[in-house]
Amino acid sequence: MTIKGFVDLHTHGSGRYDVCTEDPEHILKMAELHGSAGTGAILPTIYSGRIDEMRMNMEAVKKAMAIQKSSAKSGQPTAQILGVHLEGPFLNPDRCGALDRSSVSTPDLASLKRLTAGFEDIIKIITIAPEIQGALKVIERCSGLGIRVNMGHSDATYKEAAEGKKAGAAGITHIFNAMRPFHHREPGIAGLGLIDEDLYIEVIADGVHLHPRTLELIFACKRLDRIMLVSDSVKSRRKKGMPVYDETGTLAGSGITIADSFGLLRDIGIPDAEIDEAASDNPARYLGLHRPLTT
Repeated sequence: MTIKGFVDLHTHGSGRYDVCTEDPEHILKMAELHGSAGTGAILPTIYSGRIDEMRMNMEAVKKAMAIQKSSAKSGQPTAQILGVHLEGPFLNPDRCGALDRSSVSTPDLASLKRLTAGFEDIIKIITIAPEIQGALKVIERCSGLGIRVNMGHSDATYKEAAEGKKAGAAGITHIFNAMRPFHHREPGIAGLGLIDEDLYIEVIADGVHLHPRTLELIFACKRLDRIMLVSDSVKSRRKKGMPVYDETGTLAGSGITIADSFGLLRDIGIPDAEIDEAASDNPARYLGLHRPLTT
């Protein structure tokens, strides 16, 4: 598969559209908005929720993928929809961030089967908190099914996160956000993400989710081919490129695209070649695409 442009593995929405829908046209509009900003492929990211709600949202994405495949719009830039990223529901309620605490559920194989049945072909990534009882078995099963497991929305210690990796987790969702903070005596899940040679990490480079100096730290110490830029964009009527907060003042996502991240990272001195690798090559490899993406 060859895709020109950036690839965004974590986007909930863009403009007036998001994944909380049963209308595939909303997903296609998301793809068009990302495509117009230079993103070549996206992984619509389903919010944590009741299993029936998440399945309804996945059905909309699956229909959008079928429409996109059968009727490409001539001359209309659009991002290819590669599948879905499930951000939940097997998360730690104490690290939900802007997600609804009541949306999370205890990880078990029966719940996983109900969640994934009929959608095995489009679920590419699932975010799980590895420290929750039952999570390791679910991580093992997902890995066996060919689903990439990210650890996130987690209070995992360094040891617990390492156990998640041993069970089959391969990445970390939006590092430093919605997880146990790094501490010099307990580096936690964020510490593992920074120093582990194998784990991929999602990085939200909007200058707010991560301070510019933190972004410099990541690019200075993390293995470059394991950094993946994501937008974590959400539906918003606010000014494009600005962070998005919910009604409680909690940071709920961004209004950026990967192109915006490129500009910010360039401004703080990260070389273009390194940014391009994090924006295209690395996420492509994470999903097992046949060749790196090019911009």
